[in-house]
Amino acid sequence: MCGITGFIDFKKTSHEDILRKMSDTLYHRGPDGSGTLFLEEQNAQIGFGHRRLAIIDLSERGKQPMQFAHLWICFNGEIYNYQEIKVELSNLGHTFVGESDTEMLLHAYAEWGKDCLGKLIGMFAFVLFDSISSKFFIARDRAGVKPLFYYFKDGLFLFASELKAFHEHPSFQKEIDLNAVGAFMQYGNVPTPHCIFKDCFKMEPGNYAFLSLEDQSLKIFNYWNVYDAYNKPKTKISFQEAKLETEKILTSACEYRMVADVPVGVFLSGGYDSACVTALLQKNRTEKLKTFTIAVPDIGLNEAPYAKDVANYLGTDHTEIECTQKDALNLIEQLPFYYDEPFADSSAIPTTLVSIMARKHVTVALSADAGDEVFAGYNRYDYLIRYGKKMENLPGFVRKSIATIMDAVPSEKIPVLKNKYNFHNRYEKLKGILRNPSPQQIMLSLSQQYTDKQLENVLLSNVNRLETKYLSNALQAENYSPLAYMMAIDYQTYLVDDILQKVDRATMTASLEGREPFLDHRIIEWAATLPDDFKYHNGEKKYILKEIVHDYLPKEMMDRPKMGFAIPIAHWLQNDLRELVEENLQETKIKEQGIFHWEFVLKLKTDFFQGKKELDMKLWYLLMFQMWYQKWM
Repeated sequence: MCGITGFIDFKKTSHEDILRKMSDTLYHRGPDGSGTLFLEEQNAQIGFGHRRLAIIDLSERGKQPMQFAHLWICFNGEIYNYQEIKVELSNLGHTFVGESDTEMLLHAYAEWGKDCLGKLIGMFAFVLFDSISSKFFIARDRAGVKPLFYYFKDGLFLFASELKAFHEHPSFQKEIDLNAVGAFMQYGNVPTPHCIFKDCFKMEPGNYAFLSLEDQSLKIFNYWNVYDAYNKPKTKISFQEAKLETEKILTSACEYRMVADVPVGVFLSGGYDSACVTALLQKNRTEKLKTFTIAVPDIGLNEAPYAKDVANYLGTDHTEIECTQKDALNLIEQLPFYYDEPFADSSAIPTTLVSIMARKHVTVALSADAGDEVFAGYNRYDYLIRYGKKMENLPGFVRKSIATIMDAVPSEKIPVLKNKYNFHNRYEKLKGILRNPSPQQIMLSLSQQYTDKQLENVLLSNVNRLETKYLSNALQAENYSPLAYMMAIDYQTYLVDDILQKVDRATMTASLEGREPFLDHRIIEWAATLPDDFKYHNGEKKYILKEIVHDYLPKEMMDRPKMGFAIPIAHWLQNDLRELVEENLQETKIKEQGIFHWEFVLKLKTDFFQGKKELDMKLWYLLMFQMWYQKWM
């Protein structure tokens, strides 16, 4: 795990000092060492910068940028099956000087070209230069675990693991894309492949590209897509056979992610996903796994007792990390540096805290992200299946009348429910579902904070809706089900742009490598072909996964409501963060900035502070954007 950055400057205005400055912005991603490569080619200057977090082959032989023959590479990630591929390459006549997966990757490309991607099990983002063909090969892993930004304008191509590196190049023009601002206000992130800046993009998961030195052309191709799995016929298999095969693939994925030359641990929340990872890894080990749990008791976030029960039962070496509300609040003002594109998922706070604490004990930590997207764990899937058809069958005027009444009654006025987890935000989203309960609209209503109509009142300029995977129609009719539709979209949108971005930045903040077993592509390729009933069974979410876990842990220990990294946003905004809100959302700043309607901002603040708690996330999104703007613009 590392940080990569660099440039291909066709105008030849760059120099090595720029490259070093770009690389140094990524110090937190790789404090164990750095390397740069600066080449003067006939058509361009080439700069590769690398920050190293040493995980495999800790010697200098693992240093980057790395060369083999006519190939140079700048690589971020881990190829978990690199040893098997090395054996295959050795049998074909290749010899190696070190033990790193980076060296294997160079040889794999020399042998198979772009087809080497099909052999890789891992997470990766890399740029490879072939001096014979005068082309760059650029690739990102299938699920999008590792980030890769690029900028291409006026003969300058920049790439980096994080946007902050671009700001160090004097020719980078940081012009905000207002369409991206609109998308952020809806989703809490800027959806891939788009970026907050014009002429700047994210390489899409499962894609590779060739950039030519000769004609400056950039050609992008897709080599893997989750719909290839969802559009296969459903596997005709018994549940018990499916359960055995699922456990086999999960075990393989987990074991691969234990490969390291440094200490490895597991994030354990006490929920099914992390318990599954922990159980499958501990079952064949005599040594105790290192597991970690975070608790922030004074904000009501405390899964420690549940995690401790799981750890004790499985026999892990368990560490409880307790933080205070002050620790969490103090982190907020640092978020814009690490999340250098606007980002509004508040669970970034506890994820970053647990990463910082775990780094004191280990260099690699496994987390259980994507269990919900792969095995149908989100409440929204439950809502769609339980209530989608019922709502569609309600007369339109009845649904719209209920939504209108809800507009007039603040969520804070609803007895009992007002104290439930995330009720205020769900209350706001329910209005959109009532107005249009189709599967497509339910997906959008549950994913967006601001509807297209509301956005018109937020932004001064008219914006165009960005083309995103939220509106994908790639799921073929013969394979369509509401559940498959939502899960496939989540895998390409919420997972990539929220969950994976959050975990990458949170772990890298602490120079900790995060690994996600559930994102092994073999798992989704298998799970997508299972019948829906194996994943969502008689109202039970993640059914097959839970049945696997129950073989290792008592059902009564695991059977409890999903907790998640819940942050009391409404309470914080009304109290501890009130001053921060007023500072960043003051009239002079909003008007000088020229992006948002001041009248809207004023009304949003007024309504929220007068008791409309359901507006908390709308206000939080605005605050997160303003804090990012103050840091980077």
